[in-house]
Amino acid sequence: MNTKETALYMIFSIIIMGSILLGFAVQGFDSTIKGFIALQTRPARLIADYTVLGGVGAALMNSGLVAAIGLGLVKLNKVKLSGPTIAAILTMMGFALFGKTPLNCLPIIGGVYIAARIAKKPFAAYILMAMFGTALGPLVTFLVFQSGLTGIHAVLVGVISGLGAGVCLPSIAISMLHLHQGYNLYNIGFSCGFLGLFAASLLSASKLNMDIKVVWNEEPSLALIAFIPAISLFLIAGSFLLDYKKALTDLISLQKLPGRLPTDFVDQGSAEGALLNMGLLGLLGSAYVFLVKGDFNGPVLGGLLTLMGFGAFGKNIRNCWPVVMGVMLSCFIFGKNLAAPGPILAALFGTTLAPLAGQFGVVIGIAAGFVHLVMVERTAAWHGGLDLYNNGFSGGLTASLFVALIEWYRTTRQKIS
Repeated sequence: MNTKETALYMIFSIIIMGSILLGFAVQGFDSTIKGFIALQTRPARLIADYTVLGGVGAALMNSGLVAAIGLGLVKLNKVKLSGPTIAAILTMMGFALFGKTPLNCLPIIGGVYIAARIAKKPFAAYILMAMFGTALGPLVTFLVFQSGLTGIHAVLVGVISGLGAGVCLPSIAISMLHLHQGYNLYNIGFSCGFLGLFAASLLSASKLNMDIKVVWNEEPSLALIAFIPAISLFLIAGSFLLDYKKALTDLISLQKLPGRLPTDFVDQGSAEGALLNMGLLGLLGSAYVFLVKGDFNGPVLGGLLTLMGFGAFGKNIRNCWPVVMGVMLSCFIFGKNLAAPGPILAALFGTTLAPLAGQFGVVIGIAAGFVHLVMVERTAAWHGGLDLYNNGFSGGLTASLFVALIEWYRTTRQKIS
């Protein structure tokens, strides 16, 4: 590892440990441990706010441990800690506040490992699919604890299904990428949603209840409200300590990149510029939540952490704001509350479509955000909440539509000319 990568490991290790320690501080050691253990068996399908189901401390501890699994996978497999892996770690950390647990993540990761062996490729080549693929963790939790099966049969069915989903994921992810051509940053979310459609259909045919229930913390504590701004300021301070001149210079250059997959801001810019971009996105995202009077709960913090993570892998200030404006416009036209669960999560996670704005301009970005909101409020029911990256699924569909229209228009114009 070079000096910059060592610094990145230190920064994200501090964030992970800080999350766990904060959990103990706000809920107490014994209560946090009990809440964490309880979370492993709690409902995990969308939307299950762990700050309600286990308590704030337990949710933060769960978040830190899931992120530690991600960071450990990167380290053990000797994969470079750069834009894609940073995005994966913070996404895992964010969704561990509402759906992911160490217990339901490991079978998915194991399945992707088996897929790598079948393909005779090193696991390192599939590591991102394994980390992002933990979006299907609710499938494991549902089958083990909520399907009506008991004992060893429930465990076997849940683990085998998780392994099977992980095995299928790489092949699906490659095909899905061709559809939207890299303009949906959450490609694995798109792939998990596609796979989740079949899983939910099979479960529904088995007479299992796939109705979605929303658990949403409407009274978040001060610790949750301050969590993202504190991490954002820490990332900004880290970028300045590494090299403040380079951080500022590269931040400006990063705004010029469209962000289409795969755009690694650490490699194409610098660690300093990426950290500063991440920190600013975290502060701006938090400001948005404040302005619309949203709740700083598990799902919203998950959206902010994912926004920040992809601040190293495709998202910048310039390509994100048109999509957010599109979501806001859609809320205005259709009379939706900006602070309601669907719209606020669509604004944060919908920035998966940022590359459309970065590549094709503000108007396309706004249009994509507008369409994304109306889509995302439908798609969760299709996969029964089994795909935690529902915005990735909706984003993939939206991006595929826009890419098809744009490519058709360009081809037609060329033929006419």
